[in-house]
Amino acid sequence: MAEDISERKRAEEQLTQLAHYDVLTGLPNRMLFFDRLEHALAEAKRNHSWAAVMFVDLDRFKHINDTLGHAAGDDLLQQVAERLKDSVRASDTVGRLGGDEFAIVLSNLATALDADAPARKIVARFNEPFRLNQAEHVITASIGIALFPDDSTDQNALIKNADIAMYRAKEEGRNAYKFFSPV
Repeated sequence: MAEDISERKRAEEQLTQLAHYDVLTGLPNRMLFFDRLEHALAEAKRNHSWAAVMFVDLDRFKHINDTLGHAAGDDLLQQVAERLKDSVRASDTVGRLGGDEFAIVLSNLATALDADAPARKIVARFNEPFRLNQAEHVITASIGIALFPDDSTDQNALIKNADIAMYRAKEEGRNAYKFFSPV
């Protein structure tokens, strides 16, 4: 009887893992990321603090897949996930939204400027080479940042605004971060 329950429990845990986490990177998937973002925004509202959403997109990721193969692309995504997690606090959430798009929730910020340090750290970490197929490759990232409550109090609008800021970082040369600005 105990064995039957433990196997069932293990199966339930596996289903939960598959439902809420990205299989390749182990990061929260889109669904869990949005759930955590919702909680972070509620907490920021309750505590009158700041929160930030960072939208991270790898620069020229398609080139890696096309030249080195999809296995190298998968390896890169796993390494990126680790660097992103290492660049933020344990209380923050790093999620993979799909493809080479990642998002980060920075919660409990004292000021809007507190989003600057993690962004600088991520850019610096991406300037360190990644090891793919026994060779080193520099893969950069463009990052957009939207702040709660200034840029929006709605989670979908914050993601959209962070995405807009990320595209501005790409337009201005990539390998950078930009804060959202409505103009």
